Amino acid sequence: MMNFFKRKHSAEFSVPPEKLPAHVAVIMDGNGRWARRRGLPRTAGHAAGARVFRTITKHCEKRGVKVLTVYAFSTENWSRPAEEVSGIMRLLRDHLIESLADFKAENIKTRFIGDLSRLSRELTDLIAEAEAETANKTGMQLNIAVNYGGRDELVHAMRKIGREIQRGAVKPEEIGEKMIENHLYTAGQPDPDLILRPSGELRLSNYLIWQAAYAEMVFMDILWPDFTPEDMDEALRTYAARNRRFGGV
Repeated sequence: MMNFFKRKHSAEFSVPPEKLPAHVAVIMDGNGRWARRRGLPRTAGHAAGARVFRTITKHCEKRGVKVLTVYAFSTENWSRPAEEVSGIMRLLRDHLIESLADFKAENIKTRFIGDLSRLSRELTDLIAEAEAETANKTGMQLNIAVNYGGRDELVHAMRKIGREIQRGAVKPEEIGEKMIENHLYTAGQPDPDLILRPSGELRLSNYLIWQAAYAEMVFMDILWPDFTPEDMDEALRTYAARNRRFGGV
């Protein structure tokens, strides 16, 4: 049985660099429940979660994480009430404007993964600007998953490979794991070592399902807007204590 652990902070962070996960992926979950418990609209929870996101991003960069991938909006989230979806898109726009200024002093390279074709022109222009502004950064790689779904990502990859087969550039028997990886949104990046989900839920929710094959999972009974840098440190300590065998002995 898979159990999530509860918050237990330690004053000192002493994980050696070689024990840190190179790639951390986060499911930023619990915004709506956080707002409901306070009698607030769900959009207030998403706004609080966006502020936590900026804090945790900077903290991960400080700790030496090489890649941070966050689940901001899934392909399934379009089924939420229209008012909530509109609110999330406004927050994404505001976040992009704020983070362009906020992250300017940080050595963080930003990339958006997912099917961006469904987003507004205003958003895609801001996304392009954010990626261009940070293209030459040499520090942590930040991936923001927007209109992202793990199954949808695989469908997109298969379609790209199918078009290459039609052109005669690829033979079906040449298709292997490496080729599929090279057609994913995360091509060229290491798979996540640690997938973290606050909020008490115990599932992946269609997140990085190819890349998660050997990821360590940490579930925390903390709603995302309440998540702190100390909570992230606790997740990193938990990861560092794991014995990763990758199917071996």
